[in-house]
Amino acid sequence: MLLAAQAPPEADLFGWNLGFVIAIVVIGAVVALVAPILVLAGRIGRQAPMINEALQRAYHDTLPLADLRQTMDHAEVIVAGLERGRTRLGG
Repeated sequence: MLLAAQAPPEADLFGWNLGFVIAIVVIGAVVALVAPILVLAGRIGRQAPMINEALQRAYHDTLPLADLRQTMDHAEVIVAGLERGRTRLGG
């Protein structure tokens, strides 16, 4: 009596398929969230030298304002001297 060869039972792959689908969805969501961030970072990186140059120009252009306090102090001394001279002259 010959026994017929039996095919192995089919494996239950539902868990593997579900995990594969979940992995694809998670990877797609990560790519969808990270891609715009990378695009914006690239845009900022391209504009950074221009921004830095403008900031350096603004710094250079406003540097004399640091001496404004000294100029105001001198002006106050001059005005006070003029007022003393005016009062001494009777004016």
